[in-house]
Amino acid sequence: MESSTVVTPPYVAGPLRLEPFRALRLAPSRIANPASGRAFARPYTDVAARLAQWQADGQMHHDDQPALYLHEYTAGGMTIRGLVGLLDISHRAARIEDAVVLPHEGIHPAQADELADRMAEMGLNPAPILLVHRSAPDARAVLDELRAGRPDHVFTDRAEQRHRIWALQDPARLAIVQAALAGTRTLIADGHHRYAAYLRLQQRRPGGAEDRGLAMLVDHDDTPLFLGAIHRVLAGVSLDDLERAALLVGARFASARPDRAVAALRRDTMVVTDGDRWATITFDTVDGDRTAVEVLHDVIVPALPRGPRAISHHHSAEETLGLASADADLAVLLPAPDVDQVLRIVAGGRLLPEKATSFQPKASVGVLIRSLNDG
Repeated sequence: MESSTVVTPPYVAGPLRLEPFRALRLAPSRIANPASGRAFARPYTDVAARLAQWQADGQMHHDDQPALYLHEYTAGGMTIRGLVGLLDISHRAARIEDAVVLPHEGIHPAQADELADRMAEMGLNPAPILLVHRSAPDARAVLDELRAGRPDHVFTDRAEQRHRIWALQDPARLAIVQAALAGTRTLIADGHHRYAAYLRLQQRRPGGAEDRGLAMLVDHDDTPLFLGAIHRVLAGVSLDDLERAALLVGARFASARPDRAVAALRRDTMVVTDGDRWATITFDTVDGDRTAVEVLHDVIVPALPRGPRAISHHHSAEETLGLASADADLAVLLPAPDVDQVLRIVAGGRLLPEKATSFQPKASVGVLIRSLNDG
């Protein structure tokens, strides 16, 4: 299988279960510190010794008792809260109807293997994967009550993210939360390859610590993540080529001034420019709740008379537009899908193209880490 092959990762079967764990926590001065990031780099076999030294130096703490952790972080003016624990991944679902963790992008098997090898050598899940769900009222009530109390930890990290953490250890409260979570489904917002790596580790060593993987569940009805678009640059494609392809597949191509083109960007309209000329491409969204990024990759690009030589991905519209050049690189601004649209797509068994979504903000690495040696 070629390293460029993209496949659908396996589905995890329900009921959804999030279990307590003993968190490793870096000192605030080490979180988002570039030196800390380098410490998790190769050779991975040395990571355990580095962490042990940090712990001896007071730069890292290992909690004595397991807990689920309510982690609230504020970045760029947005506050996100999520419940962090160990996701049970020990059972596979043969049908998507039985799945409780829904990926919305495919993965590269070689990349998943590399991440699995890295976690095994480090003996760690370095950061939780990010899952979006709609929490049941019983769970939300317990977490609201927990949040009304004093946090166990409050600090600001090196990236200026402000964090508040509450440890949920009370057995009665834990039982309520876990019972409520059992009936929910989640969407992977960030960490598709780490999720696939968890599954590969579990297949290699079933029945042990690898039966679970570190995850953060964000309640979309409480503190929704911002869902942004990831734009494209098509190398070696001219605007004329794109116009012919759009018309060939029944989309509507219209030249426009830059300001009017950008103003027209919406769910059924993408904006294209070579830096000189601008246009909009409007398509029909009725068929299958199709997103703009799907139309571009699955419909328009295959209809091009040539190219693209490459497709690059960019989070910023300004960066994307700055790379446009006549007859060489075509910038494509895409609208962001909404969470409900993504959920409908994946629940129907369809995946989006790679890098179709950007859920933000993400928490800094190092706030909550899981040691595989804890079981």
